[in-house]
Amino acid sequence: MPDSRPRPPDDHAADAANGRESSALTLCGARLTDGRIVDVRLAGGRIEAVGTAGSLTAPAARIDLRGHLLLPAPAEPHAHSDTALTADGAGPGSPGPASHLPEEIQRRATEAALLQLGHGATALRSHVRIGDVQGLAALEAVLQARRSLRGLADLTPVAVPRLLTGIAGADGLAMLRDAVKMGAGAVGGCPDLDPDPTGYAEAVLEIAAEHGCPVDLHTDSDDPARLARLAAMAGGLRQGVAIGPCGGLSRLTREAAGRAADQLAASGVTVICLPQGGCCGVERRGTAPVRLLRAAGVRVAAGSGALRDLANPVGRGDPLEAAFLLASQSGLRAEHAYAAVSTEARRAMGLPEVRIEAGFPAELLAVRGEQLTGVLSLAYSRIVVHRGRVVARTSAVREYCDSETGGGPGLPRQARPESGPGGGP
Repeated sequence: MPDSRPRPPDDHAADAANGRESSALTLCGARLTDGRIVDVRLAGGRIEAVGTAGSLTAPAARIDLRGHLLLPAPAEPHAHSDTALTADGAGPGSPGPASHLPEEIQRRATEAALLQLGHGATALRSHVRIGDVQGLAALEAVLQARRSLRGLADLTPVAVPRLLTGIAGADGLAMLRDAVKMGAGAVGGCPDLDPDPTGYAEAVLEIAAEHGCPVDLHTDSDDPARLARLAAMAGGLRQGVAIGPCGGLSRLTREAAGRAADQLAASGVTVICLPQGGCCGVERRGTAPVRLLRAAGVRVAAGSGALRDLANPVGRGDPLEAAFLLASQSGLRAEHAYAAVSTEARRAMGLPEVRIEAGFPAELLAVRGEQLTGVLSLAYSRIVVHRGRVVARTSAVREYCDSETGGGPGLPRQARPESGPGGGP
């Protein structure tokens, strides 16, 4: 008998009404983090049933996931689509700086999202600069990329104005309101770069309250007094408030950082750290003190930040690498590190929770491996499921040559499981 039963059909009907209906798919023989080997049936963009291996026999397309660990898909809470993949176009020997024409931004934003989708991120939040000479062109380009990615990944832009205070900030305020009307899913920016950082944050929060949208701010968080004022203001906002990368907290004394963490926890602000490196808009490097924040009760998510732009020319945009760094450098347990790029990232983005149980969204990642620690160490082969269908596959096969002496070194081979009734991976 299946271990869990289908959700009532009204939720499936809602998915179909939104254009998300898809044919049924059964994932066969997948291992869960608790050690169970299960079949998982997907339909209508949701998990319809989970049962012991071989128990779900209803007609459906089938994928053999023997040898794979099945996980809730990660999400990317801190990307930069408008500047992604520009480092090679501005380095030594390049013909010139990367183009900022709207069509080029759209192309790079689409390519960057597909790269991150291949890593497993089925939802992405991207910070997009508005204002200056480009106005809203970059935002429109990223919105076009979002439309072209529909059905593959969900891309949500965050409008990031440069100045919001004083005479120079009047245009920024008007443009930020226009950006929300155009389709920006959140408002943000870099208060540290404004002459009045507190006034900047207050202006963003006011617009968020006015339009009912979440807030995601870039800040180094190296000023305890300024951070306390931000936490106090954010506490009264119903929409979610996230800040990051907050590397400056690691440069404060432990006592000051602890007080700041308590204030953030009390206000419900989420910290999005960037274990893989910095990003544009933050001058100094450093990683937020994740364990201190978690101990204080702060919700901590992890993002990738820059993807091969000038802020991080070697950025990979891989959520599993971010989780690996949280485990290896910040000392988090593997399950907590992965939660930072999946459960907590989705919560920070206002997305519904994903569990491998009937009724939850079919946003899944299958990685070759048996345990989460091994997956974070050697996450090569991946199968990505978005809205109940496979949208990306990465297959890595390692081979070794025979020993010259003929005896063979006895090295392990990466074997592919024998194909069975469920088909091959």
